Amino acid sequence: MKLAVVILLALLALIVGKTRFLSFRSQSPTDYASTGPQFSLKKHLSGEILSEGLIYGPNGKMSNSFVARMVGEWEGNTGTLAEYFTYSNGKQMSRKWYLTLGTGNTFTATAYDIVGEGHGVISGSTVKLTYRIILPEDAGGHVLDVTDWMYLTENGAIMNRSEMRKFGLKVAELIATMRPAPEVAAAHLNGANGYDTDADARPLQ
Repeated sequence: MKLAVVILLALLALIVGKTRFLSFRSQSPTDYASTGPQFSLKKHLSGEILSEGLIYGPNGKMSNSFVARMVGEWEGNTGTLAEYFTYSNGKQMSRKWYLTLGTGNTFTATAYDIVGEGHGVISGSTVKLTYRIILPEDAGGHVLDVTDWMYLTENGAIMNRSEMRKFGLKVAELIATMRPAPEVAAAHLNGANGYDTDADARPLQ
């Protein structure tokens, strides 16, 4: 019996160790300090941006996809990033981030569905942002802990990967691309799988 308990504890420790040290969450901004090109929020989250992404559920299967139009605007060290999403299941949502550059390579981010402030760090070609998000009521109204990583590539595209957790357990993952897109206006016609002008006034769904 004692041997079985020891083995069980060892397996549990192995699982916890793998989750903590050999997973997405084990990354640190210092890991990317010497990478390039240098990520600049004011430069790379500015103007019109086209984003396309996939959302995975806790079982690892893709549960949804989306196309989004984003518009970034800056004045000094404060900026906004408006996001307009259309999902493959037909739902639409909008969000507006309020970004404030801080000391060093830090920044804060707020939005109407965010609890308090999100905290970000810019390091080399990456950005890490952590925050707590409130899901809409039709999705359960849960509060999830989110870790966003954005990686700037040589051609100016941004790769975004996010994990959403509840009580420490991963419940969803998002992978997306973000890139400047002069074709955005044509790609996001009203009613198309993209930006819907009516979404500005539509609450998060």
